Amino acid sequence: MEFKSLISNIAFTVFLGVLSYVLTIFMIKRVRILDAPNQRSSHSVPTPRSGGFAILISFFVGLLALRVLSDNPGFQESFFAVFIGAILLIAIVSVVDDLMDLGFKAKLFTQVIATIIVMSFGVVVDRLAFPFVGMVDLGLWGYPLTLIWIVGLTNAFNFMDGIDGLAAGTAIVVGVFFAVITNIEGNIFVYLLCLTLVGACLGFFALNWQPAKIFMGDTGSQFLGFVLAVLSIFAGKFDASHTSYFVMVLLFFHYIWDTGYTLFRRTKNNEKVTQAHRTHLYQLMNALGMSHAQVTLLYLALTILQGLGALVLINVSVPYRALVFLPFIILQLFITMVVTKRARTQGLI
Repeated sequence: MEFKSLISNIAFTVFLGVLSYVLTIFMIKRVRILDAPNQRSSHSVPTPRSGGFAILISFFVGLLALRVLSDNPGFQESFFAVFIGAILLIAIVSVVDDLMDLGFKAKLFTQVIATIIVMSFGVVVDRLAFPFVGMVDLGLWGYPLTLIWIVGLTNAFNFMDGIDGLAAGTAIVVGVFFAVITNIEGNIFVYLLCLTLVGACLGFFALNWQPAKIFMGDTGSQFLGFVLAVLSIFAGKFDASHTSYFVMVLLFFHYIWDTGYTLFRRTKNNEKVTQAHRTHLYQLMNALGMSHAQVTLLYLALTILQGLGALVLINVSVPYRALVFLPFIILQLFITMVVTKRARTQGLI
């Protein structure tokens, strides 16, 4: 990439960050959708949860600019228009949920419909690299796998939005690493979308850091999870570079692990998994004495390590890419054992 293009891309991201910051301040002062603290909350005073609006508006302003100004053919394709329609559906229902609390089933139904919409236009995981085997065509199995991936990551991101700065910070770090990787591999369409997402989150993140002045609510968290899940399929499906689907899996490995382990533990204990709780690993860390900032910094450090691992992954031959996950599995096993043991000792789980 030429230096001039790089500077203009950075300027574009910074512009969206400033716009996001201004809009977030407006939401704090003018849009008083408050999150009242309860026994499951990590905050002690009523806090606005309208920050997702600022992220959404900034992102769509960026998309409009790219559609008008960019000569990349991806922004003119039919799947791009469908992508916008699907995330609008997610956004609208999430806004209603923030206002009226629709419940888990309504949100899940919307996520499934939005995923089916994008799948109907070919946004489907069609090939996967299996360890020591190589690339395997999935055929019809690609459709349920895509559904599980998009809906799963959307909910995992929503579940992990529980302490100051964590969700927005993760979206920024993941967005930056995925932008770098797709740029290296020549996927400029996804690269520009990643920069748009990073810019839309930057301004909000500045005001969501501990002590948070505003939360993103479901409007932001479901939107971010859905967009990042779909972007990973765009990168692997609609560009000659075919960025590995495992890149996004590795970037979000700590989220996937935390969500999967928590669901497994609660199911094993006969708990209602759709009921709100505060027993994710990151929440237990907070309950054990770590501040919001300390937990968030730990998870962001893990995200950076996973990002570096993703840079390694794209340079490893296809049959051996799964081996890149091994150190992160070991690390998560260690964190899980330490946190779970301490939490049980103190009666938190």
